[in-house]
Amino acid sequence: MKKILAVEIKLMLRDWPSVAFSIVLPVVLLVVLGQIPTLRTPDPAFGGQRFIDAQLPAQMILLALLTISFTTLPSVLTTYRERGVLRRMSTTPVHPARLLGAQLLIHLVVALVATVLIIVLGWLVLGSQIPSSIFAFVLVVLFGTAAMLAMGLVIASIAPNSKSAPGIGSIAMFPLMFVGGMWIPREAMPETLRTVSDYSVVGPFINAMRDTWAGQLPQLPHLIVIAVGLALFSGLAVKLFRWE
Repeated sequence: MKKILAVEIKLMLRDWPSVAFSIVLPVVLLVVLGQIPTLRTPDPAFGGQRFIDAQLPAQMILLALLTISFTTLPSVLTTYRERGVLRRMSTTPVHPARLLGAQLLIHLVVALVATVLIIVLGWLVLGSQIPSSIFAFVLVVLFGTAAMLAMGLVIASIAPNSKSAPGIGSIAMFPLMFVGGMWIPREAMPETLRTVSDYSVVGPFINAMRDTWAGQLPQLPHLIVIAVGLALFSGLAVKLFRWE
């Protein structure tokens, strides 16, 4: 497993632009949007916090995780399937599931790096708050990232080839970004749309992150929705994934 992991890391570093994009884009947006004066003013809708204190960093973390899970991961896995890498591995003592596990671990690490950069740069450049409940925040991010990576595996399962995988991922990603509050804050959403957001996995994920930012424990209903999403999409990925 260590050799597979080392090889996959080398291959990822060779294709560094796609990985860098998933990290750089949310970081740049964080810094640029953080310069808007109205976002730096305390808002009663956010409990007296500024938009840049928790809402904006949480949204940029969501953007990074969705980009990694919905475009980068499916593209890599469908390329391997298309080139017959997974099929050839299935004839050796090294089962392709190990390669899949290595890819999931690598993308999890990339997601955590993006999360740390967003928080640290937000704090250094914008003066944003950092999560008050660090331990709870880390657990929420790990939990939410696992759920989104499971969704990415489903996309990799249904994508017919490597060219279509990023497109399918993008089609799924943008509606989730919308209901996650990327363009309209959840507090300003109509009741029907907010209900959709509450059951979308990304909505509860955003709320759970904001709770930990404020020093509170994540609410149980939010964790339940994320857990159900993780179980559902993991099950679908296991059922639908094709090695060749």
